[in-house]
Amino acid sequence: MGEANANAEIAHHLSEHGEQRQKERRHEAVEILEAVLLSLVAVLTAWSGYQAARWDGDSARDYATASRLRIESDQYFARSGQTLDYNAGTFNTWLEATVRGENKLAALMVKRFTPEYRSAFKAWLALDPLHDPKAPPGPRYMPEYKDPLADKSAELSKQSSEAFAGGVHAREKGEKYVRATVILATVLFLIALGQRFDVRGVRYGLICVSGILLAYGVVLIMTLPRA
Repeated sequence: MGEANANAEIAHHLSEHGEQRQKERRHEAVEILEAVLLSLVAVLTAWSGYQAARWDGDSARDYATASRLRIESDQYFARSGQTLDYNAGTFNTWLEATVRGENKLAALMVKRFTPEYRSAFKAWLALDPLHDPKAPPGPRYMPEYKDPLADKSAELSKQSSEAFAGGVHAREKGEKYVRATVILATVLFLIALGQRFDVRGVRYGLICVSGILLAYGVVLIMTLPRA
């Protein structure tokens, strides 16, 4: 009986030792899994934050470009208005000189026109506007009249709108990367929280939730464009 009891105790001890070893191995496996997840999440969080910063930089640059182009457009528009006022004043002087028969002054005023306005003036004059009431009221209403300053203003305005739209687009992408960063930061928090629990159910549950959030964050990052 003594020998049998001794063998039973040894078997029981070995069984307990085996179970303890299995628990330790499971615990080690969980710790390794948590370490791998933490490393992966840390890298992804850094990458997501970097992309968010890059997109924010692109957005700021596009907004600055849009502002600069808008200012240049306004400057060209103002110069266009000033040039038109100048040509209109010169045209009025020409008209008065023509009516009074001051041909030299009228010829001088024609030379004072800007090249674009002079071309439209010649086309307008060919319609005999002083005698034909159906003629356009002035050279600026002729199809031949071109205003390069106004055209440049319109072009810059269009580029400004495109740059602003690019800034909005970049900002939206940056906000999506920020969202991914927040998700990954949540994963880091949950894994770190799980390490404080000895209860396997709680720890495993937090790891599962972390894994799901991590998978979502990875998919989100993979589908977003790179800056």
